[in-house]
Amino acid sequence: MKRIVVLVSGNGSNLQAILDACQQGRIDGSIAAVFSNKPGAFALERARAADVDAHVLEAAPFASRCAFDRQLMQEIDAYAPDLVVLAGYMRILSAEFVDRYAGRMLNIHPSLLPKYPGLHTHRQAIKNGDEEHGTSVHFVTEQLDGGPVILQAKVPVFSDDTEEDVAARVQHQEHAIYPLVVSWFVAGRLAMRDGAAWLDDRRLPAAGHALD
Repeated sequence: MKRIVVLVSGNGSNLQAILDACQQGRIDGSIAAVFSNKPGAFALERARAADVDAHVLEAAPFASRCAFDRQLMQEIDAYAPDLVVLAGYMRILSAEFVDRYAGRMLNIHPSLLPKYPGLHTHRQAIKNGDEEHGTSVHFVTEQLDGGPVILQAKVPVFSDDTEEDVAARVQHQEHAIYPLVVSWFVAGRLAMRDGAAWLDDRRLPAAGHALD
C-alpha cells in the first residue's frame, strides 16, 4: 500500500476528502503523516481524529527558507512517502525541496491554470467578469502553480456572486477531483515525464485530462 504525506496550513477540507477516500478504499493507499507550518491549523485535528501522525514545523526558528525546507524534508523522509500532497500549504517551496520530490508531489490550485496563479483567484475571476472559473490539480515544479496540469474542474460564475459563493462552488469540485488524482498516482497510472503529465501512458494536454 502506497504511503502519502500531506502538507497543510489551514482548515484541511481537501485533506479530509483524501482521508475519507483512503478509508473508503477509493485510494489504495494511506496517509502516513500530516505536517503543518501553522500550529492552529484545524487540519491537524482532522489528522489526529483519523489516527494519523500530525506534526507542526514553524518557520520562525529557521534562518532561511532552505534551512526550514531541509528540516521538513528530513521529517517527511522518515515516513518514506511514495507521494507528497500539498493541501492548502501556504508556503513557497525552495528549489531543493521541489527537486527532492519531483514527479511525486501534487498540488491543487483554485483556478483554471494557467489563469490566475497565486492568491485571490476567486476575486480576480469576479473582477474580470469571468463566466467560468474552477480548480486544477497539477504536479509541483519550481514555477509557482506552473507544473503540468493533470485534471481540472469548471464551475459557473454568476453576476451576483460573492467570493464566498465562488469559493464554495470550487471547493465542492476540489473534494471530488483531488482524491481521484491521488488514486491515479498510487495505482501507478499517473506520472510526470518530459515536462508533462501522463495518464495510462498517454501524454495529457495542457489543460489536463478531459473528465467526462
